Amino acid sequence: MTIRAFVQHHYRHFNAAALRDAADAWVKHLQDGGKMFLTLAGAMSTAELGVSVSELIRKGCIHGISCTGANLEEDVFNLLAHEHYERIPHFRNLDPHFEQSLCDRGMNRVTDTCIPEDEAIRKIEHRILERWQAADGSGERYFPHEFFFQMLRSKELEGEYQIPAQDSWMLAASEANLPIFVPGWEDSTLGNIFVSHVLEGRLKNYTTMKGGVEYMGALVKWYEEATKNSSMGFFQIGGGIAGDFPICVVPLIRQDLQRDCPTWGYFCQVSDSTTSYGSYSGAIPSEKISWGKIEPTTPSFVIESDASIVAPIIFQYVLESMES
Repeated sequence: MTIRAFVQHHYRHFNAAALRDAADAWVKHLQDGGKMFLTLAGAMSTAELGVSVSELIRKGCIHGISCTGANLEEDVFNLLAHEHYERIPHFRNLDPHFEQSLCDRGMNRVTDTCIPEDEAIRKIEHRILERWQAADGSGERYFPHEFFFQMLRSKELEGEYQIPAQDSWMLAASEANLPIFVPGWEDSTLGNIFVSHVLEGRLKNYTTMKGGVEYMGALVKWYEEATKNSSMGFFQIGGGIAGDFPICVVPLIRQDLQRDCPTWGYFCQVSDSTTSYGSYSGAIPSEKISWGKIEPTTPSFVIESDASIVAPIIFQYVLESMES
């Protein structure tokens, strides 16, 4: 039985039904000529969501991505250091002294997975610092994801991959030249490292790295062009800045620039953040209507569950539906 057939047969009520409805609406959106924008919060790259996201990119089911700096870098960390990662299934019952022993060994824990400091983070730091310094010296400026694209496209890392190349969403994105937007990049490991190199004098200019307001400007231009002849959907994994940043592009264009543009044509959020007063990540879709981001007729869904469980099922459902 395919995933699609399994979901259609078993997923009938509650969050299961919301999952099926959201997947069906995504498929319809694409079949009607629409496009889809994906946002990645949390630690989805360390959860290895790249296995399914990369295939969506290759099959043309995703047309743009907004992600945290952590998700940008951690896909590449995993690409080069996967064999050195450690999984800790009993992570809910760890003694503080065991946590300290992880720190002493340079094993940075993300839920049940430890990212190795030397084999992953420092390995990439040395490679990407060369590109930062080259741009810094020549007066060139790039976005964070562009430095990664340069490194991946150069093939200099190819012989060091520790996972199948097809399981890296960053590789798939670089090959497709997918538009990527990374708000708040400084809140990431390499963002911190970039600052340290400026403070130590190995880089002269913070401005070598393009930042958030420039990402927003690029997003405005991209959204206006991308929605000239088609509707853009919005599939949000988790909450936070990865989702909050890009969804605001519509009211920015309409209210601040006083220019016409379509609202988002589909909305789905997968999150375990409960609805509460003042919680942006837990706000139900209808609240977005008052901000002019979506409309009362926009297909909208909330799936209150673990994205590491839900997202791969929806992604596979969409792929099977588009291939059938």
